Amino acid sequence: MARKKILAACIIVTLPLFLNAQQKVIDSIEKLLPSQKDSVLAKSYNELTWQYRTIDQDKAIEYGNKAIALGNKINFSPAIAQAYNDLGIIYYDQQDFTAALASYQKAFNIRVKLNDQKGIGAVYNKIGIIYQKESKFDSALLYAQKALTVYEKLNDKIGISYSLNNIGIVNQNVGNLDEALKYQQQSIAIKEEIKDRLGVAGSYVNVGNIYLLKKDVAKAKEYFEKAENMSRQIGNPEYLSNSLNNLSSLYQKTGDYKKALPLAQESFDIRSKLGDTKGQVSCLVNMGSILTSDKQYSLAESKYMLGLKLADTLSSCLGEKAKLYDGLSQLYEKTGDYKKSMEMARLTVKLNDSIYTDGMNKRFSEMETRYQTAKKDKQIQEQQFELTKKQYWLYGSIGFAILLLLLGYSFYRRYKLKQEKRLQHEVMRQQDIATKAIIAAEENERKRIAAELHDGVGQMMSAAKMNLSAIENEITFKDEAQKKSFDKVIGMMDESCKEVRSVSHQMMPNALLKSGLATAVREFIDKIDSRIIKINLYAEGLNERLDADVETVLYRVIQECVNNVIKHSGANNLDISLIKDADGIAATVEDNGRGFDAKDKQKFEGIGLKNISSRIAFLKGTVDFDSSPGKGTLVAIHVPITR
Repeated sequence: MARKKILAACIIVTLPLFLNAQQKVIDSIEKLLPSQKDSVLAKSYNELTWQYRTIDQDKAIEYGNKAIALGNKINFSPAIAQAYNDLGIIYYDQQDFTAALASYQKAFNIRVKLNDQKGIGAVYNKIGIIYQKESKFDSALLYAQKALTVYEKLNDKIGISYSLNNIGIVNQNVGNLDEALKYQQQSIAIKEEIKDRLGVAGSYVNVGNIYLLKKDVAKAKEYFEKAENMSRQIGNPEYLSNSLNNLSSLYQKTGDYKKALPLAQESFDIRSKLGDTKGQVSCLVNMGSILTSDKQYSLAESKYMLGLKLADTLSSCLGEKAKLYDGLSQLYEKTGDYKKSMEMARLTVKLNDSIYTDGMNKRFSEMETRYQTAKKDKQIQEQQFELTKKQYWLYGSIGFAILLLLLGYSFYRRYKLKQEKRLQHEVMRQQDIATKAIIAAEENERKRIAAELHDGVGQMMSAAKMNLSAIENEITFKDEAQKKSFDKVIGMMDESCKEVRSVSHQMMPNALLKSGLATAVREFIDKIDSRIIKINLYAEGLNERLDADVETVLYRVIQECVNNVIKHSGANNLDISLIKDADGIAATVEDNGRGFDAKDKQKFEGIGLKNISSRIAFLKGTVDFDSSPGKGTLVAIHVPITR
């Protein structure tokens, strides 16, 4: 179990590094574009299409179209075929199967002209997957078998294994479970032979699903666990998330909710790190169902509500949204709130009807188009000579109307996407302004209170001390005890003056204003008694001043971390590091205290840890807490530098 936790942590921690590396690849390719031309430039467009696929799909489509335009201009067919292939994948990810199929067909036609057998096999498989998604299983099986035939002639074991996998999935969809199992086992054998561990993990999930349909829970659990272990070993977060979801559903069906919920939560956390909104919504549906089954109705309702909030941000989440409404309907029924249950049931039916109606309208439209075409063909055969001119006008008008409709739809879609992005940007901007205003107000209040203490209370106390000292010689003391009492009063006044100065400087340290972050932090920890705790500070790359907001927020966060260590950890040693490099500022605060359970969400409900997280979020940074009972605590902070 400990090893699984370490592997999962490694996967989550390396995600930002992977995304950062991907952006660096994109930046390096885009810098070279002005110096490239012809086929080299076309290949760069192809690579940018693929790299942008998971980051910015609009940008990816733009580069794909550039590759096609340049390929046609210089007659470079490989780049055109690759662009259509990649655009098909992007449209598939967007659930636009019509556009995806059209792109794959264009890629296929070029692959045939180039006699690119491997590319032909790949397109066959992709077309088969689309037909499978559209529940056209006969066509899906036909194309998967075509792909298998091509790859067997080439003796391409990777292609053979994935074609067998697709044939197995189609058989599973139509209920031929034994046939499906046979093809999946053949696929696994080849993947193990060529050491394709990623492919093996995917096949394990498929086999587990087949056994689940066969109601063999033990076998299903065995293969889902194999998929989970393999995903952790190869460090693939998407496959790991799928495996965890499958295992979670399995445990739910067997009534083991204590095992089901953590797996669903881990799957959700991975999808969150990947930025996969649709995946997050699916995980929340799963968690809501588990919590409802376990009679944790309040938590279940919060998961469903979060799912609806996320689903509203993504148009491709209609199916998941219907499941969320259905889950809420069942939940309210179990809690006796039949009014809300009926309301959610109506929303479920309404949404399902909408999804079904949209699909049926599309199919009716296709049928109507075919009917009209057939009707026109018959009229042409009967009145070919008389209607020749009318035919041209009719086809031209229909084509022009369709073109206008397509252009209108395209413009509307782009406008809608731009509006959504603009709205999201404005919301984020307003949140940043609000957060910045709160932090500025807080800092201004600190400055005001510090000034009041230093210039007001401090000066008055100093004046009082001076007046007491001035009248000391004018007072005749009855005895030595009275003299000592007077000296004690002056001493207390002196200590109070020092305390007021100390508090005012701590609230708004001069070192932060004059010398910067590293000096202010060093001055702060120098004031802490080393007999209480030994503090080591390492700073690098902070010779130049940072933005005032960055310095202030980081100083307050480190101050809060140190205070937490002193108050709660019982540590006797604390290490602080501040390192600035090209990627940003990395700060760590590590103690050897008693630690705490970092997975316990209640620990993060306190004001201190919430303040730390919200302040770092304001700087667009990240903060991670790594701790366990008896093993100390590490707070790792990274803040990017805006160039």
